[in-house]
Amino acid sequence: MEIKVFASFLLSAVFLLQISFGCHAREIDDPTLSVFFKTSDLYLGKKMPIYFARNDDPDRAYLLSREEVEPIPFSSKKLPYLLEYFSISSNSPQAKAMKTTLNLCEQKPKEGEFKFCITSLESMLDMTRGIFGTVKPKLLTTKILTSNHTIFQWYTFVEKPVEIYSPKMVGCHAKAYPYLVYSCHGHYKGHMNRVFKIALGGENGETVEAVATCHMDTSTWDPDHVAFQVLGGRPGSPVCHFLPADNLVWVAS
Repeated sequence: MEIKVFASFLLSAVFLLQISFGCHAREIDDPTLSVFFKTSDLYLGKKMPIYFARNDDPDRAYLLSREEVEPIPFSSKKLPYLLEYFSISSNSPQAKAMKTTLNLCEQKPKEGEFKFCITSLESMLDMTRGIFGTVKPKLLTTKILTSNHTIFQWYTFVEKPVEIYSPKMVGCHAKAYPYLVYSCHGHYKGHMNRVFKIALGGENGETVEAVATCHMDTSTWDPDHVAFQVLGGRPGSPVCHFLPADNLVWVAS
């Protein structure tokens, strides 16, 4: 089976890797990092510059079926084979991104956390059933509602942010890979994260229905995490960020 590797997956991967691993202060001028904010910013009328990449690329990756992905190994030990399989140079940025995604998916969860990677539509369905049981889950995503989209501009919170209360929630982040892979995670104690829907108005008149997550306990985060470089603070301080349009949040309905 031939699968096209899209270079566009690298852009969203940069932001996601920075959230996962952090970066140093010299990198905070990157506009893709203009997604972080504090819990004290959750009010009507708040203005801030925000980076939102579109999610309507006709060549974007989709979740494959289990039948399609099962014959393809998903392991860092098989990376040389995978690079040959997808016709990717071993020294390319795509190869580096694939390695990072595989390593991330093989990391063990932190105490009190669950995490796993989704590689097929069926595994996504299995995940929601396993976590939410008989409770029907609801899917939340950031929606860019107008066509005149500018990926980086000033936005205003045009309505009071609405918190989505749920005893269980799972965040799934699209990762850089030749086909769509989600890294999903959550906490067994649901209060560790808070989720908000925020209506935004851009300076060019566009409208975004954004989803944001606030991590209330960052005590295990690296002190050099990019969020602390952007916002100030230190491990333990709450950190909020907007989710890209290709990310998912599952909550109990």
